[in-house]
Amino acid sequence: MLYLLHGSIERVAERAPERDAVRFGGAALTYGELADRAGRLASVLKDRGVVRGDRVGILANKGLHSAVAIYGIMKAGAAYVPLDPMAPVDRLVMIAKDCGIRHLVSEAARSPSVRAMIDAGVALDTVVGFEEQAAAPGPGVSWEQVFSAPIASNVTGATELDLAYILYTSGSTGVPKGVVHTHRSALAFAEVAAQTYGLRAEDRVTNHAPLQFDLSTLDYFATAVAGGTTIVVSEAHARLPASLAQLLEEERVSVLYAVPLALTQLALNGALEKRDLSHLRWVLFGGEPFPPKHLKALMRALPGARFSNIYGPTEVNGVTHWEVPPVETVSDDPLPIGNPFANVDLMIVNEQGDRALAGDAGELWVRSPTMMQGYWGRSDLDATAIATTEGVGPRPSEYHRTGDLVRAESGGVLHFLGRKDRQIKTRGYRVELDEVEFVFLTHPAVESAAVYGVPDAMGSTAIEASVVLVPGSSATVNELIAHAGKMLPRYALPENVSIVDALPRTGTDKIDRTALRAQALSRRNMAMADKT
Repeated sequence: MLYLLHGSIERVAERAPERDAVRFGGAALTYGELADRAGRLASVLKDRGVVRGDRVGILANKGLHSAVAIYGIMKAGAAYVPLDPMAPVDRLVMIAKDCGIRHLVSEAARSPSVRAMIDAGVALDTVVGFEEQAAAPGPGVSWEQVFSAPIASNVTGATELDLAYILYTSGSTGVPKGVVHTHRSALAFAEVAAQTYGLRAEDRVTNHAPLQFDLSTLDYFATAVAGGTTIVVSEAHARLPASLAQLLEEERVSVLYAVPLALTQLALNGALEKRDLSHLRWVLFGGEPFPPKHLKALMRALPGARFSNIYGPTEVNGVTHWEVPPVETVSDDPLPIGNPFANVDLMIVNEQGDRALAGDAGELWVRSPTMMQGYWGRSDLDATAIATTEGVGPRPSEYHRTGDLVRAESGGVLHFLGRKDRQIKTRGYRVELDEVEFVFLTHPAVESAAVYGVPDAMGSTAIEASVVLVPGSSATVNELIAHAGKMLPRYALPENVSIVDALPRTGTDKIDRTALRAQALSRRNMAMADKT
């Protein structure tokens, strides 16, 4: 069988069709049912004109249908492009036009967004997922029609080097950039993750992350490689820590993977002492640093679980991992990001472009079969992000320049030191501060703007902005935030926007963002002191 992502579910469907593949809201799809429905969706998409290499959007809340969409799209030979259901329409339109989405899997709740996309010039040949065909914007196909469609033979026609999915991340120019992964790169990470954490058929692994977040690929694909069950966490459960704890108990979750913020909330507000979570054997986290004090609280609440930090940009999937030692030995220093996965080669490069000496800081370069194919339609970014060096044999080696600064301690354990550029992680999402700044500058009343990250009380990074208005303008903070909200996802909107007379400048007349961050941190500290 070809080395393809949907091949994982088909292999399990052949030997254990009755095993649960995905569970959501108390309902389940077995591997047999998931493979069958994915095959029918693939046939419908092919009949509607989807060809190998097409990009098909998914605009829907997570659930059983979204799992069918992922595998059905790939089985049709296309790549799935997850669209954030909560994103402003302008951003959905930008992404759809950028990668040429002509087919969409959606749901009735997203009908207003789909109609707005069509009105904005997104030409959709097919919209799948509306229960009533008459309710679908444009050329609709209901799920009833999908599940009653015949399964065509040999619908895939794809190879392991074909596109599997495109995940859009924040871009420094104000335009999101699409990270392109193939079946080979995605499966390379799924397999090494399954091996590293000993995933097995009995495991029940949470899908906490939305589809547009790269953490979700481990949830679905590594679990399928092992023949386990993916437990989809609803938005309602994700927002309420006590509800999430109840779900973990009821679904007998054995592997929990989430961003540190969600795990911090679980530790603080999940009432874990009321739950039997003895079946939980791994707690995996990634996306941003985990404050040690909150990690230690969670470890004490879950004494039977092992904990591991996973580091890796969207462009390279997982790069390093670090198993947290016993709680009594965990210091209050930032956690290491650990050692590379089995299929990863690392290089730390100094500012001169040479390998850094042992113990010195430098930019992390990564070479791995898990690396992206490139950025969709952005060869200029590819040239910057991918470095070509001399190979061991006659072929050159390609490394991804992560832009992350690291230092290796004795034994090779890596420590994350920060970003080379102005990219940050907030609530587990990657945000280019230049993109946020760019959006504010597009408002006609804005003369200049500075956007910066400030550490918050939860151990994450909050985004703040300072704005200078054009003389004579009268725009309000609410108007500026509403303007930015039309082009940015919610997680990228600043928590605080200040309208100021002038921005501080350095000696070279550049905006002094260091001073702005210091002022913002001082305000936050004073506010915290007032509360206590």
